[in-house]
Amino acid sequence: MSTNSHSQDPAAADQDSAVRRDDAVRRDAREKVTGAARYAAEHTPPGCVHAVPVPATVARGRTTAVHADEILRRPGVHAVLSHTNAPRLGEAEDPTLTLLQNDHVPHRGWYVALVVADTLENARAAADDLRVEYAVEDHDPGPPEGHPGLYAPDEANGGHPAVRERGNFDEAFATSAVRVDATYTMTAQHNQPMEPHASTAWWEDGALTVYDSSQGTTKVRDVLAQLFQVPADRVTVVSAYVGGGFGSKGTPRPQVVLASMAALHLGRPVKLVLPRRELAAVVGHRAPTVQRVRIGANADGVVSALAHEVVTQTSTVTEFVEQAAVPARTMYTSPHSRTSHQVVALDVPTPSWMRAPGEASGMYALESAMDELAVATGVDPVELRLRNEPGAEPDSGRPFSSRSLTQCLREGARRFGWEGRDPRPGVRRADGRLTGTGVAASTYPYLLSPSSASAHAAPDGMHLVRLAATDIGTGARTVLAQIAAEALGVPSDAVRVELGSSALPTAPLAGGSSGTSSWGWAVHKACTVLAGMVRAHSGPLPPEGLTARADTAEEAGRESLYARHAFGAQFAEVDVDTVTGEVRVRRLLGVFAAGRVLSGRTARSQFIGGMTMGLGMALTESSTLDPAFGDFTERDLAAYHVPVCADVPAIEAHWLHEEDHHLNPMGSKGIGEIGIVGTAAAIANAVYHAVGVRLRDLPLTPDRLLPHLQATASDTRADDRRGRASPSMPSVRSSYDRE
Repeated sequence: MSTNSHSQDPAAADQDSAVRRDDAVRRDAREKVTGAARYAAEHTPPGCVHAVPVPATVARGRTTAVHADEILRRPGVHAVLSHTNAPRLGEAEDPTLTLLQNDHVPHRGWYVALVVADTLENARAAADDLRVEYAVEDHDPGPPEGHPGLYAPDEANGGHPAVRERGNFDEAFATSAVRVDATYTMTAQHNQPMEPHASTAWWEDGALTVYDSSQGTTKVRDVLAQLFQVPADRVTVVSAYVGGGFGSKGTPRPQVVLASMAALHLGRPVKLVLPRRELAAVVGHRAPTVQRVRIGANADGVVSALAHEVVTQTSTVTEFVEQAAVPARTMYTSPHSRTSHQVVALDVPTPSWMRAPGEASGMYALESAMDELAVATGVDPVELRLRNEPGAEPDSGRPFSSRSLTQCLREGARRFGWEGRDPRPGVRRADGRLTGTGVAASTYPYLLSPSSASAHAAPDGMHLVRLAATDIGTGARTVLAQIAAEALGVPSDAVRVELGSSALPTAPLAGGSSGTSSWGWAVHKACTVLAGMVRAHSGPLPPEGLTARADTAEEAGRESLYARHAFGAQFAEVDVDTVTGEVRVRRLLGVFAAGRVLSGRTARSQFIGGMTMGLGMALTESSTLDPAFGDFTERDLAAYHVPVCADVPAIEAHWLHEEDHHLNPMGSKGIGEIGIVGTAAAIANAVYHAVGVRLRDLPLTPDRLLPHLQATASDTRADDRRGRASPSMPSVRSSYDRE
């Protein structure tokens, strides 16, 4: 990957100054590149044994026999746990953690047993050979579209109302001069963190200690205390280094419960690492969606009617509804609006959070439909979005605390060289390739959770900040040290940050792009109090130093009068090979408005990472649900294709200097997720511009493009023989009309 240097304009200068303010390398860089950073599976207490879970091989039913006696006779095997002998758990808020408690099999891949042996090899072999008998029941794998079991839930993920209506959409849409009516589909997607889900657990004197790969130690501690019915202060969870999560480690997952259960049963440490091939069934995924978007506008492209209707699926274990229609309540002027979600419970694995849940999938459909509206009206896609800027948040009527989407679009267009773009699709052809460009907008809500922190000043001038935050690879140690140093008025190298353990002051999980804002406010508050204590202290500090503690429960509990969101714009240029159907992204550029960017180094990494993940969403990541078994067929990285460096030859991330005084003392919004939000749509829109064919089903793999490219090639050859230019191809399933 490469990034271009900044030109000397205000936005670029602001980014350069941000890098200069924090010119130090990431605080955990040396530990990670030298191997000194130890992850959950790299802790091996004396006497540690290995556990391997056994997934169900039927789509639905009951376990009628677990032949543990055959396995227990093997050398090195210590235990076989199943619903017949596993420790009893307390009631779980998350039913996916009610493991080995009964004989019910809700879907294929559900864990029905756990084998523990002296070595990983012995445990794997024994788990593979364990015979489990089932009473098979009929199962329902969907699909959700048109399913008789579809229903409107009360809420979608995040507590959003599932259905919202304003005005009279049906009448406004029917009388609009220009109408777009399109349906967009996405397969399931999987988080695929580099580090697998792993736990090392042991009990000592009735207290549980776990090294866990998770996004939040406080949450894991509280859930384990509830499940094993012990006081929370008798559970310690450590997640010092985590190799990515993207939502799949946002709450406790099966490995931490099973490892703790086996350790309790055996009275010795147990290590458990989930195989990657099993993750699709047990740690959550982005649910597949079918999204119908209807937009009614006048001849100038100003939207009057907007409907975004989502059909998705959940499991019979618990309800999770991807909130894909929610971004349409924020983005554009829409006097008449309908946004709704329908879901059906199927005998399939349970979906959960994946980077920018709701926004990533919902904005793909909305921004693709906006591109179709631009084509239908003949208005430039950037200009179309500018014409539909709302004066306040459409759904709530609240004023925006800040909204710099127009600046992002204009700055992105300038940097990308959008001006002068030929809007005609399918006309840029050279060397057997068609080239096109596309744009999309992005948004992500500002989220905040209560947090606490302590700050300590030592007589030698060093300062220690402590909190139970988890750095999942985003650079939290670096940013929190910067926040502390600024509040204390000391150099950054005079601050140490200790995090990653539930024994530290409680902190929310790393998720929802809320970590820096939530943790940072508590750190800023504690350090501000500490700085005042130091100033008020006469003479040298006492030998024990001074300590201040703070929490932000009151601040986080206040309801804001403002709609608070980050915004951005992504631009893409693609080549489409007319022979193979392969799409290659030539350039990808994003410009974002996310409040004050605290660390230029870590921010750029997050933006680029999100956009790269959006590229995978658009072109490579596909997951097929096998109707015979109700599970996913692409279960490893040989079949589930994530983008690699060769797929991203040139990618740029830029940001604006945005002052927002309605957020937190740092003025920061989240940046971890907004990078993915508009990228898939920008690429899909560029593919349409390249070939003149509107494909609405992600990912845009060669097999989907080739039939249309062959038709285009035939037309081109015929036109060449007649000695005239090839006409633009019409949209596939063209669904917009103009009166």
